[in-house]
Amino acid sequence: MTNISNTKPIYVAAADIHEWARACAQSVGADAGVAQHIATYLLEGDLLGFRTHGLLRLRYNLECLRDGRSRASGEPLVLKDRKAVASWDAQLLPGLYVLPKAIDAACDKAKSCGTGTIVIRRAQHVASLAAYLSLATDRGFMISMFASTPGQRAVAPFGSKQAVFSPNPFAIGVPTQTQPILLDMSLSMTAAGKVRQAIAEERPLPFAGLITPGGEYTNDATTFLADPPSVLASLGGKDLGYKGSGLTLFSELWTMALSNYGRRQGSEDGDANTVWLQVLDPSAFGDQEEFLTESQAQLDAILAATPIDANQPVRVPGSNAIALKKQQLAEGVSYTPAVWRQLEKCAVMCGVDLPEVISKP
Repeated sequence: MTNISNTKPIYVAAADIHEWARACAQSVGADAGVAQHIATYLLEGDLLGFRTHGLLRLRYNLECLRDGRSRASGEPLVLKDRKAVASWDAQLLPGLYVLPKAIDAACDKAKSCGTGTIVIRRAQHVASLAAYLSLATDRGFMISMFASTPGQRAVAPFGSKQAVFSPNPFAIGVPTQTQPILLDMSLSMTAAGKVRQAIAEERPLPFAGLITPGGEYTNDATTFLADPPSVLASLGGKDLGYKGSGLTLFSELWTMALSNYGRRQGSEDGDANTVWLQVLDPSAFGDQEEFLTESQAQLDAILAATPIDANQPVRVPGSNAIALKKQQLAEGVSYTPAVWRQLEKCAVMCGVDLPEVISKP
C-alpha cells in the first residue's frame, strides 16, 4: 500500500484508476461490459466533482456484485415499447450499466420522433446523474432525469418530521454553442451521502438540512445516525420547503408511478432505483442552430450578470464541473486520504493493487 499523509490529497492518472476499478469489478464476477461501465461512470462522478457518488461508492457496488444483490451480467427486460416511449425492468443490473443504454435508446427515439422517454425499475446503484448527461448533449440533444428509491424513506414532506420520500436527484443537460449546461441536484436539502461525509469529517452541515424527531431543523449531521434518527428536510428548508416537497412528489410520480414499481412493490429491493429520463431533439421543434444560439445567449447573460461579490463570479450550472474534469484529466484525479483508504479496502477485497500515485510538488 502507498504511504499517505492524513491531510494531503492523493493524485492518480485517470486512465490508471479507471483500469484498476474495471479490474476490481471483474474480479467479483462482473462481465466485461458491466465492469467497464461501473468504472467509467463512477470515475466520471469524481472527474466532475461529485465525490460522494464517485469511486467512493465502488466498494458498495463490489459488495452488491459479490453478494448477488446486483446482477453481474445480462440485459434489462423491455416491458413496453412504443415509438417514443419505453418501460424497462433492469432486473437488478447495476444502474451504471443500464442508464447509458437507456439514454442511447432514448436518443434514438428522439432522433426519429423528436422525443424519447424511458422509465426503468429495479436498477441497482445509479451514482451521479450528472455522469450520464453528456451522452445526450454530445449528440445535440436535451435531457432531463429523475431517480428515486422505493425501498428507502429518508425525506420528510414539508410540515412533517416523518420520512416519506427518498432523497431524489434531478438532472438536466442542455447543449450550447460552447459548453453544455449540466445540472444535478437533490430535491431534499442535501443528499444522504453528503450528511454521512459531514459525519466522517466531524463537521456540521453548512445549513439546517435535517429535522430531528422533535421537529426541530438542525445542521448537526450526527443526528442522522441517532436512535431515533433525524430525517432530511425537503429542498427549501423551514421556510420554503413546500416547494421542494412538491418537486419530490413530482419525481416519485414520474419514476415509481409510471414504472408501476413503487413502495408497495419494491420495498424489499434495498437501494434499487426507479428512473425516468427524457431526451428532446431541438431540431424537431425548430432550427438546431437557432436553438444553440438561444441557449448560448442565456448562458452568456448569466455569466455577464453583475455578481454580489466581485471575487465570486456568477457561474452556469456545470461550468465548474467541466473545468474540474479537464484539469483532472490533465493533472490526475485527486482523492482525499479518507477516500483513498476506502479504495485500499477495495484493493484488498479484490486482490488488485492500486495504481501508482502521481507525485505532486
